[in-house]
Amino acid sequence: MWRCRHVGTAYLGALPGRRSWCADLAAQPAPVSISSTEVQADQPHDPDRIQRPTRLAGSPLVEVVFVGGALGLRRSGAHERHLCRSAGHTRAVERHEFGAAVRRLRESADPATLGLPVGRRRVPGVRREELGELAGMSADYVRRLEQGRSHPSAGVVKAIARALRVGRSDYERLSALAGYAAADGQVPTDLGPGATRLLERFSDTPMIVTDAAMNVVAVNSGFLALEHWDLTGERWEWNVAWRIFCHPFAAFQQSDADAAAHETIQVAQLRAALLRYPGDASLAAMVDEMRTRSRRFDTLWRAPRPVAAYESSATFTQSDGDSLTLVGNLIALPGDDLSAVLLTAAPGSRDADRLAEVVGATDGRAVIKVGQSGPG
Repeated sequence: MWRCRHVGTAYLGALPGRRSWCADLAAQPAPVSISSTEVQADQPHDPDRIQRPTRLAGSPLVEVVFVGGALGLRRSGAHERHLCRSAGHTRAVERHEFGAAVRRLRESADPATLGLPVGRRRVPGVRREELGELAGMSADYVRRLEQGRSHPSAGVVKAIARALRVGRSDYERLSALAGYAAADGQVPTDLGPGATRLLERFSDTPMIVTDAAMNVVAVNSGFLALEHWDLTGERWEWNVAWRIFCHPFAAFQQSDADAAAHETIQVAQLRAALLRYPGDASLAAMVDEMRTRSRRFDTLWRAPRPVAAYESSATFTQSDGDSLTLVGNLIALPGDDLSAVLLTAAPGSRDADRLAEVVGATDGRAVIKVGQSGPG
């Protein structure tokens, strides 16, 4: 047994091993029962205070309301209050978030792309009536969804996503907000046209493109010219987070502050990916292995820190003994749920001159797809 606090609520799961509750519940979608003799938590707990709660058929999630830190249970009169909720249903606040997301997508949709007449429109995007017709539902139901007054089925979520022709990441987000895993729940790894254009337009800037699980999808020749990414033959040798925590680069050095910032970003990205793709067994396996092999990662996974800025600096040592310091910035590419990391030097600095020399000596290839041995 284990528990995880999420948005002020403690959740308990029931598969062995140190895993995230989201991945475990996705792997074992069955009712969970709790008794004082079964509980083994990752955090301090008081098993004598945990009694067997009422179970709802088909619910893979048991919610126990904790107060007073990690120990007590909220009491109502002489009885302890236990709640069981299905993972397929969310709270009112999440229904409103789902509705707001649908409205944003509807108002940003291009009528012509959806095969609708353009003409003169008083409001941007498509009307509720048009979305309802495309998705096979009434305009009133669309209104109730957007206002958070109805909870959609998984089929409705898919119908809305298909009707608006949204990208993979938007579909995954709608599914997560509605409380469902997406159709296949796998991390997408296709190098979309947006990421390809970015690599082509910044061919003189070292860059990588990663999927949501920080698995490298493509690089440019400028990045390979930094000479620090040595291949290890491991299953996740092309995963940024794995290399940072489990097999660090010898020619990549950071200050304590930058290393802490970099680690915080990696943990945040993986936690977000696991929430969006609970059905990706490879991602869950990598996180499990990282928690086993890296005490630092396990500590940050248990108590994640907020990301102050999606950037950090590092010094790269070249094979000739020279080095250069670059700042890496993580940029989201939401259409395909990818991210790009651009490495730049301070303008007018020695590092900028050295970077121009290093990149200028490459073959100039802008898009180099790499082997994907990680999640997805």
